[in-house]
Amino acid sequence: MGHATSILLSRLCLILLNLLFFAGTPQALAGDAIRINGSGSGLEMMKPLIEGYGKASRGVTFIMEKPLGSSGAIKALLAGAIDIAVTSKPLKPEEIARGGKLRYFGKTPLAIVTEKNVPLKTISIKELEDIYSGKTTKWPNGETIRIVLRPNEDIDTHILKGLSPGMAEAVTKAQRRQGMIIAVTDPESNDMVAKTAGSIGASGLTGVIVGKEPLHVLALDGVMPSRKALAGGTYPLAKNINFVTTGKLPHAAAKFLAFIYSNKGRAIAEKAGVLITADGK
Repeated sequence: MGHATSILLSRLCLILLNLLFFAGTPQALAGDAIRINGSGSGLEMMKPLIEGYGKASRGVTFIMEKPLGSSGAIKALLAGAIDIAVTSKPLKPEEIARGGKLRYFGKTPLAIVTEKNVPLKTISIKELEDIYSGKTTKWPNGETIRIVLRPNEDIDTHILKGLSPGMAEAVTKAQRRQGMIIAVTDPESNDMVAKTAGSIGASGLTGVIVGKEPLHVLALDGVMPSRKALAGGTYPLAKNINFVTTGKLPHAAAKFLAFIYSNKGRAIAEKAGVLITADGK
């Protein structure tokens, strides 16, 4: 078991215990409380949606801990610890068998980001391959390149590997090198990239827009990550955003989901960098 996986499992256990404690405490959930968790990019999108919903629906409270990731949030959902999971992964057959119900919402570009002082505006797929494989170790200004990786099983890692056969090989090589920086969650990755000189990583565009870390977003082969570029098929990296619930969805949570899929909710999500692909039904 890798170090990053051990950290993730430890964090999952602690947060699940915390969520289950709240679930068993009537005072904590007095009134309409909605418990949400999921991927870091998904939870960043939820922040303006929660703010927008709160302005029109008083008396509703939200419990949203640090991101468990898609897999962790689904486990928490099926254990009854949360009401809604925001995920970037499809459900496994066994998760569906246990009552998980997935509803598509949209997708956000997976942006290539660097520390703000990196002197580039665009990067090619070949240049990315050379960086991740270790062939290129310096930026044009002489600064050492420091890659911020995600765990091997993370969806962002799989998306990057899917960019090209060369990138799949390069990311695999990077994962095997000793001493690499590995961030478990989206917010941790963005924070590390922002604070580490010469660093490069990947982030859901929602995390860049809502999180407001001082990140430098690169164009990929001359195309900036955007909803328009995703819709037109000119930007190749996309991260799905889905909602997963069970048949035990509380009334307050159901009303909030209806708001998210409404025209007002969809408009809020679009401003946060999401291309809406669901029909709203």
